[in-house]
Amino acid sequence: MPTAVAIFSALLKQDNHEVRLFDTTYWEFPEEGLVNHDKYKAATLQVQPYQKAKKQVPLYTTNVYEDFNQEVAAYEPDLIACSATEDLFPYAVKLLRNLRTKGKAKTILGGVFATFAPDKAIQPPEIDMICLGEGEYPLLELCKRIDKGQSYIDIPNLWVKQDGVIVKNKMTSLTDIDQLPLVDLEIFDESRYYRPWAGKIYRTIPVETHRGCPYSCAYCNSPAKEKLYKEENLRYSRLKSIESVRRELLFYKNEGQAEYLFFWADTFLALSNQYLEQLAEMYISEIGLPFWCQTRPETLSEKRVQILKKMGIHTITLGIEHGNPQFREKLGRMVSNKVIIDSVQRLADYDIKCYVDNIIGFPTETRELAFDTIRLNRQLPAMSRNMFTFSPFHGTPLRQLAEKIGYIDSDTIASSFNQMSVLNMPQFSKETIEGVRRCFTPYVLLGEKRWPEIELAEQLTPEGDKIWENLIAECRERFFPSSTQND
Repeated sequence: MPTAVAIFSALLKQDNHEVRLFDTTYWEFPEEGLVNHDKYKAATLQVQPYQKAKKQVPLYTTNVYEDFNQEVAAYEPDLIACSATEDLFPYAVKLLRNLRTKGKAKTILGGVFATFAPDKAIQPPEIDMICLGEGEYPLLELCKRIDKGQSYIDIPNLWVKQDGVIVKNKMTSLTDIDQLPLVDLEIFDESRYYRPWAGKIYRTIPVETHRGCPYSCAYCNSPAKEKLYKEENLRYSRLKSIESVRRELLFYKNEGQAEYLFFWADTFLALSNQYLEQLAEMYISEIGLPFWCQTRPETLSEKRVQILKKMGIHTITLGIEHGNPQFREKLGRMVSNKVIIDSVQRLADYDIKCYVDNIIGFPTETRELAFDTIRLNRQLPAMSRNMFTFSPFHGTPLRQLAEKIGYIDSDTIASSFNQMSVLNMPQFSKETIEGVRRCFTPYVLLGEKRWPEIELAEQLTPEGDKIWENLIAECRERFFPSSTQND
């Protein structure tokens, strides 16, 4: 569930604006190339099989563009606000382009792509405005002015097309996250709250404890976000007060009927010991629901793992990203393999289910380096392991490096991390990256004496596909025996 949309809706409704959501989750776009993340991870055994949901997610077989046309025509909005990541930006534009008429509605695009590639995001004629950075206050102010028929070309954070000119306002708006209203839980279909965790479906609601991340990973655009705000003398990273978090958690538990909570901070344990202890004390005494969070291996001291266990943590995701320590340092990850192995083992000792995330296809990486990631994962007592393709998103240092070396054209829009690489690297081709990625689970789970056989499955040919299918079937039967009961 996109928390930002829930916050925007709550803010606007609080100010007496009418809001309706067109949630594209429920359609498969007719174009080829858009990969379903969950289906891919299930096919490659990167997630555990799970029971059927209490409320199944509806999948609409009608045409998404036609349905969007009907929705806009019936609702007659004053504003169409679209949030899109870089890989989904083309689909957002297509939705707007396929509108037969948008009536009086203006259009605005927000999200990380608009923030880090504003010149590209503002280009399509279908888009009237973009929002850079946080959108809570700019969107609210925009709706106020549209409602009153006032000019909105000077609203902070917005770029606005006006008489053939783009008015570029500075990013001077920063949200007071302690003053936000409780999120709007009514705007989404009921099925949106149900998601699998370690093989079981729970009614899950996301929770915000803080924004920003103090680390400087070269594949992430969080550091660039910090830099953008710092240039305007604003501090992007900030914590919510314990009382604000408590208010939200009680609302989710009592009103939202949450069965499970999802702490979506980039690095959950980027917290002081004092804040974590206060949060834990409140959580244990008043909330007591199972939860998920994500963090870095080096943040998992014995004391912090003990605190998480007392709080009732159910699952945790650790970003490993790469198995070669020297290469990992180039990514901004200054942590040893021993610390990673010890951290995952510590979680296992406390019976905390652990997922680990890895990335393949970094600029300058080779197939040999990628196998260091596989070898490290073979030593980790993790419940589940993911291997994603590196996506050169705008706003990341590695995007700049890839352009500089000539691995990617500056106009290229990055694809999803579950699709084939968009980098053209002579030492590590797209096809080789994809072959290793899809064979990641067999390489990790099966003995090294099987590696020559698995290597044949890397070939993206009918013969390679058949070998790969047999290997996946073997891994499914040996390591995921319950999956045949749930497919």
